[in-house]
Amino acid sequence: MSDKPKILVTRKLLQPNEDRLRAEFDATLSTDDRIMTADEVVAAADGMDALLICVTEPMNADAIARLPESVKTIMTLSIGLEHIDLDAAKARGIAVLATPDVVTDPTVEIAMCLMLGAARRVTEGAAMMRAREWETWTPRMLVGTDVTGGTLGIYGMGRIGRTLAKRARGFDMTIRYHNRSRLSFDLEAGASYYTSVEALLSASPFFAITAPSTPETQGFLNAERIALLPDGAIVVNTSRGNLIDDDALIDALKSGKVAAAGLDVFNGEPANVRQEYLDLPNVFLTPHIGSAAHDARVAMGDLLLDGLNLLRAGEPVPNRVM
Repeated sequence: MSDKPKILVTRKLLQPNEDRLRAEFDATLSTDDRIMTADEVVAAADGMDALLICVTEPMNADAIARLPESVKTIMTLSIGLEHIDLDAAKARGIAVLATPDVVTDPTVEIAMCLMLGAARRVTEGAAMMRAREWETWTPRMLVGTDVTGGTLGIYGMGRIGRTLAKRARGFDMTIRYHNRSRLSFDLEAGASYYTSVEALLSASPFFAITAPSTPETQGFLNAERIALLPDGAIVVNTSRGNLIDDDALIDALKSGKVAAAGLDVFNGEPANVRQEYLDLPNVFLTPHIGSAAHDARVAMGDLLLDGLNLLRAGEPVPNRVM
């Protein structure tokens, strides 16, 4: 009998991750990349030591309570943890591992892409090109908002927020931020701290949401807070869709209060993204691809498997969240 840990993998991973899983573990891999229901995960987990899931497989309290006793670890290919009931996992003595750090750079690349694409009206320009409607050049054609030298307010100054600030400084942007607590002088790197997010909003012609999704942050960007933004602001979200009140942002995009938005995450994604976001020309959209860079995605898998090995060896696990 093999002494390799038995792992149920719910989705198809990148080839280097699957090659490692086959070589080092007794892994049951997905063959069709179909999203498994909670009942299917519970049934397939029989005899497994660990689960390797994605955000597409929510593990609520009921699902965790029904997991076989053999399951001692849940690994999630994500930073976000809102799809796992951590209290239920703790009650069962199940360790939860996630993938911080390795997704920071690719997520910030998408944040910069969204900010530039929204500010420079890339959605409209691409549509014009694809429809072959570009007939001539005029001084007023698709005039957007200057990014270089602008002012960026960042809501949430963790790893992603700080890295976004670093990249934005390459565009000579002034950085302002709000966080649950003020950063040290070294980590601020010249950014200005605002004690209230309301004050930050009023001072942010560019506004990026990089805070985690928590009960306190959900619905954060509502009509009252949007009203505090400077007229013609640019809004970027690479966190989670539920930090934004869709009705409020859509109204602001239609009125011009918000000149444009760059969004990688959405309420109801993927099937129930609001149609208005798809129709509005001043929304630059990507389909939740913040971490979808090859090396980063492979590193996410490696981080989980390294963590599992450390856990089984009784060593500290840096990416353990529960």
